[in-house]
Amino acid sequence: MTSGDPQRGSNEPARPEVTAWNAVVDALRAAGAELEADTAGLDPTEQADGFRALLRGVANQLSRLEVDRERPELVPFNGWRHKFLMDNPDFGYWVTEVRGDREYRIRGSRGDASYVSITVYRRTGGLASEATARIDSESITFDDAGDFEIDLGGTDAGTGNRLDLPDGSAVVWVRFFYDDVAHDEPGSCRIEPVGRPDVPPLIDAARFCSQLGTLAATTSLLPTIFEMSTAEDRDPPNTLRHWSEMAGGAVFTEPGIHYVRGGWRLGPDEALVIEGEVVDCRYWNILAYSRFLNSLDHRYRPVSYTGTTANVVDGRYRFVVAAADPGGGANWIDTEGRDFGVVVMRFVQPTTTPTLPSARVIRLDRLRGTR
Repeated sequence: MTSGDPQRGSNEPARPEVTAWNAVVDALRAAGAELEADTAGLDPTEQADGFRALLRGVANQLSRLEVDRERPELVPFNGWRHKFLMDNPDFGYWVTEVRGDREYRIRGSRGDASYVSITVYRRTGGLASEATARIDSESITFDDAGDFEIDLGGTDAGTGNRLDLPDGSAVVWVRFFYDDVAHDEPGSCRIEPVGRPDVPPLIDAARFCSQLGTLAATTSLLPTIFEMSTAEDRDPPNTLRHWSEMAGGAVFTEPGIHYVRGGWRLGPDEALVIEGEVVDCRYWNILAYSRFLNSLDHRYRPVSYTGTTANVVDGRYRFVVAAADPGGGANWIDTEGRDFGVVVMRFVQPTTTPTLPSARVIRLDRLRGTR
């Protein structure tokens, strides 16, 4: 590949921004080729969906590529056009980058969210992270309208509605947890610097090139992540397991969540019945994903339930994962006709470790009592 710079002689070193740009282009091409090979045995709908998931992942990164840590912005994360690695439509996410040696103020409104959390992370390499500080609605003071204000960083952090910025802090996530996202009033938030920031340089060329490098590296990894992260869901399918790798705020997840995960492998006339006991916890939900780690279409289909929207009887839940409605008032999770997909349960701050639910495959006609 040429450098794309007609002014550069053959013996001159490549310009950094050109090299970084070409790395992004090369990563897109390589990711497409890998995804093409990985999806060769799938039906045309799934093949196209794989490339849509790849494009959504790129769009998600592009929406957060250009950041100003002096005057940061909280931007929505994982909307339906920008799904990226296990999004959760029952949550509202807002994300920004900050400097650990600065002070900021976050203002917002909880709306109808049943739970709100603000978590500070430091990057530990690649997509990995470590939660360094957090505050949630158990200790945040809200006014009568549900509005809140948090001081972030500064010398008095830790008193009142304040949150520390420990050394290495780089990313802040604000999360709103909804009991019924289809009807709840959404929360909102914004961030501003405390004090007037200095006028920044026109562009930090080195940082810009580094950001392009991160975009290229992450994009090139996405098809591998799609394939490798679902290996345990595929073998064996139709079982559930504790997903311990996500504990403690790994890869920018919410600390204090216990995850249960498994994959389905079903024929068009089959259903996966998931049954278990509700554990005492702050919040819980169940959600279906594609093989490409995008949540299924919650805007039009029943693909998730919370502790409020699920029909729970005598402290027990029962979900039916199938391509068609089993009827009878079941908590139906629509597979969208996909023969394979992933189910994830999240239990926020459980008082005890949730017991793994049972999972069994049954014919839909038998489930309906028509056979």
